[in-house]
Amino acid sequence: MDKSIKKVVLAYSGGLDTSVILRWLQNTYDCEVVTFTADLGQGEELEPARKKAELFGIKQIFVEDLRETFVKDFVFPMFRANALYEGQYLLGTSIARPLIAQRQIEIAEMVGADAVAHGATGKGNDQVRFELGYYALNPNIRVIAPWREWELTSRTKLIEYAEKHQIPITKDKRGEAPFSVDANLLHSSSEGKILEDPAVAPDESVYQRTISPEAAPDVATEITIDFQHGDAVGINGEALSPATLLTRLNEYGRANGIGRLDLVENRFVGMKSRGIYETPGGTILLAAHRGIESITLDREAGHLKDSIMPRYAELIYNGFWFSPERLMLQALIDTSQASVTGRVFLKLYKGNVIVTGRESPNSLYNTRLVTFEDDAGAYNQQDAAGFIKLNALRLRLGASIGRRGGAL
Repeated sequence: MDKSIKKVVLAYSGGLDTSVILRWLQNTYDCEVVTFTADLGQGEELEPARKKAELFGIKQIFVEDLRETFVKDFVFPMFRANALYEGQYLLGTSIARPLIAQRQIEIAEMVGADAVAHGATGKGNDQVRFELGYYALNPNIRVIAPWREWELTSRTKLIEYAEKHQIPITKDKRGEAPFSVDANLLHSSSEGKILEDPAVAPDESVYQRTISPEAAPDVATEITIDFQHGDAVGINGEALSPATLLTRLNEYGRANGIGRLDLVENRFVGMKSRGIYETPGGTILLAAHRGIESITLDREAGHLKDSIMPRYAELIYNGFWFSPERLMLQALIDTSQASVTGRVFLKLYKGNVIVTGRESPNSLYNTRLVTFEDDAGAYNQQDAAGFIKLNALRLRLGASIGRRGGAL
């Protein structure tokens, strides 16, 4: 235990875990604690966190609204890539961690702190995401991860510690929570306890961001989304800021039962885990973005982008947002979005997002070429014969010596 630490910046939510961590840091390290609470659109009132920090005698308290930064500088760049981890997960928790880490390091430099601390456990991905971010931004920063150091290994022990040190505990925190929840403007994530058995369907009470598709309206909701250079900029013709736009899409998604996912995923630390995710606005945004790309991206550019997407998504999931390889991939992705401008028409209906139309001043779709009617010489169908023969050359050579059906 590094007793030379004089000041530490703690990522602080005001909940039971981080409140115990705050007192534990004071008692264990005999250091000054600075708290940082970020509003990323989790839907909770954050002023109680400020008041609770004041009760601990904290002199430097940072409570910051980072919703616009979160969507503009983290969510939108990720959505330009159509990123999905293991083909399904929209990375709602993963993409929030680098912003928190970045701001913690900035505050540490502002206040002259020696260290930063987080409340992630030693079993999960978040410890990796936070700490890779810290070290990428300040290679000499010291990191305190209480869950890897202390002996408070159960909820009962946390509550006992809180009572011993006169840490206020709300009534709802005294009972055993049926599952844990992490939320921000992009999604909510529920896992643990009653959700640990992947064979058991989650109760409807688990879902907080969406109504059930069965309870959604019997009439489709029709909307349009406008894009400029790959980023959504408006809904139904109204220009909106990034956070306001995602908030609006979340409302549409909630009302139509869109964005639920029951996923067993592979954590970076090696184990499998089951999570219930709700990403209502993000699910709509992904479908719309792919819709506008379908008419504005060159075929090979689009296919190349799709081929690197799994690697890009994995980097974010594993905590490598600030790595040189993610930045290199981002540069390629952003270059591809130069012409991705236009409008997408969608229907939202009982859990489904249906693209019904798309238009763009940069559209590569040419009706003269694809029409089944007389194309007035726009395309010479006889050219296809040579194209096919050239592509068939190696297949014909293989067949001539008895290699058929792809045999090597």
